[in-house]
Amino acid sequence: MRVFRRRSRAGDQSVPARRSAGARESGAVAPVGAVNGYAVLETVAALPVSTWRYFWEPEDVRHLGPMAQDWHAAFGFNRDDTTISVVDGLGVALVCVQALHRRVEELTAEVDRLREAASMNTPEAA
Repeated sequence: MRVFRRRSRAGDQSVPARRSAGARESGAVAPVGAVNGYAVLETVAALPVSTWRYFWEPEDVRHLGPMAQDWHAAFGFNRDDTTISVVDGLGVALVCVQALHRRVEELTAEVDRLREAASMNTPEAA
């Protein structure tokens, strides 16, 4: 397994500095609304995923992911059903990670409650 380290951009003057997450350009983004992470997670769980290749690629090349048509049918983000925007793919993945994290926290809390209840109901060994 290779681990990639983030390179510093300080020495590279040709790359513009990144803005902080809170520093959005005015007018560049229009927030639309909150997202139900669990609903997105359910949609992703039902999304067909397969290996595929572009027609012009060699026979041994494979990519992994949903077909753009299935993605469009599931989410409807793009105006067409021939591409999946990278930003949409990353956004969906991030929302799913957040939903899974919340679910793990909920299940961990439930297990803790059940363990505590079981320890109160179990007679101690003599």
